[in-house]
Amino acid sequence: MIDSPCIRICELDGEDICVGCGRTRAEIAGWMSMSESRKIQVVELAGERKRARRPANAGAARTDSDAAGAE
Repeated sequence: MIDSPCIRICELDGEDICVGCGRTRAEIAGWMSMSESRKIQVVELAGERKRARRPANAGAARTDSDAAGAE
């Protein structure tokens, strides 16, 4: 069984993509009736959407010296 990628941050952006899980409105609505193979595809696509949305430096921690240098 493929678990839903929902992380309970359910908000759609301007393109009808959930900012929490990365699925489209249609993918969310159709989840329960999807085949297992389709669910795998949707999970992969949702992950790609989330990675594409994330800024390149999102994982970089900012230090006080970084903040001072930005002034």
